[in-house]
Amino acid sequence: MPRLLLIANPLASGFTGATHREVMEILSGTFDAESIWPNHPSETQEASAKAAADGVDIVVGMGGDGVVHHVVNGIAHSDTALGIIPSGTTNVLGRILGLPPKPIAAAHFIATNPPQHRIALARIDATGPAGRLSGYAVFAAGLGLDAEVVRQAETTPHKKVWFGGIHYARSAGWMFLSKFRKRVPTMRVTSGDNKADAVAVITQIHWPYTYFGRTPLRITPRPVTGLSSLVVEKVPPARAIGLAGTAIAGRGIERVPGMHVWAGIDEVSVSADPPAWFQADGELLGELSELHLRFAPDALAVVAPR
Repeated sequence: MPRLLLIANPLASGFTGATHREVMEILSGTFDAESIWPNHPSETQEASAKAAADGVDIVVGMGGDGVVHHVVNGIAHSDTALGIIPSGTTNVLGRILGLPPKPIAAAHFIATNPPQHRIALARIDATGPAGRLSGYAVFAAGLGLDAEVVRQAETTPHKKVWFGGIHYARSAGWMFLSKFRKRVPTMRVTSGDNKADAVAVITQIHWPYTYFGRTPLRITPRPVTGLSSLVVEKVPPARAIGLAGTAIAGRGIERVPGMHVWAGIDEVSVSADPPAWFQADGELLGELSELHLRFAPDALAVVAPR
């Protein structure tokens, strides 16, 4: 019987003990299934890495994007596959992969033991005031504006639970109006022959993605192979509302003054002075002065429809 480890975040907005028990009953019909509830994200990554080293077939993250991020950082570049039971405020990767949006339906899908396939990640190598940072981003990473949106949203976590994507949208609006509307570029961004100064850099690994509920954001109009980076030099106030609509439609962001779209790139590097806040997959990972993202194809096995 194949082995499965379920790692649950009991603090996730959609988590209940009853749902967890039902999920485990479903999975135990197909797998030799075990469940743990770590107390800290580092424990999630450590348990995932140990499971991969021990040859566990699937590690399932039950929660939101945070638990998925830390599971992935434990099993990347191994034969152990990622499964997802969506139970959080945002479940971006689950939507990207076309997984069932409800926990019980997702458990039944995993219990069919469908064929696995591999997806790309972005390798993170960075330094900041707290030291070195390395790991992987699963669907998106950002330095500057979107990281500060995550930071602002996390100051009122109860609103994130109750209002979800609306809370992120309000945080984004507040951050733009209060801090970024007149900010001058403090980052130098490079990728091959591309160079620009910026107030924010948002890199998309999978297409499309969003923190705003079911509303997708598209840096490029269609999927590309490689990373796609939106380099924000400035955001003219008169264009702010129109920019949101452009991102949803996925058309012509690069035609907006102060915006640069670098699509299908293998890597991107950023130097920030002063250090800027950084997020990966909605997880605030601290302030960075140097960041290098590199496309890592086929780095993760997933249990998901093709």
